[in-house]
Amino acid sequence: MDKNFTNTLMQLQCELVAERNLVNPNEITWTQYDILITLTQGAKLPSELSRVLGLTRSKLSKNLVNLRNLNYIEQVPSKNDHREMITSLTITGKELLSKIDVGHQHLAKVAAEVFSTDEQAEFARLANKMNTSLQEERIKND
Repeated sequence: MDKNFTNTLMQLQCELVAERNLVNPNEITWTQYDILITLTQGAKLPSELSRVLGLTRSKLSKNLVNLRNLNYIEQVPSKNDHREMITSLTITGKELLSKIDVGHQHLAKVAAEVFSTDEQAEFARLANKMNTSLQEERIKND
């Protein structure tokens, strides 16, 4: 593997984490943020969240309790199995993510200034390909 490619990928990861640190409020952890973002795609069972995020059930459970206490999520019993709780965002959770999204818009603005329209499309295509591959690998190994 090309060393320059590896270094560039690692530097991009570091920069994205640094940007993420700027927009995330101190009151939630990265894991909790990832849970909230995943729930923007719709309500989920804990087993789905655990699989998608690569979290153990115990780690997920602890984070769900904290998010529920902060009123960012709500959980209701599943109609199919009352032992399973369906987790969804509350209005407060959606408002928090909207505030965080303002910071993300800065990152998009920088990218739009750096990349041409064609480069933006190519970057999106390649990043989505990488994201999909990483997620599929994590889910497969779970």
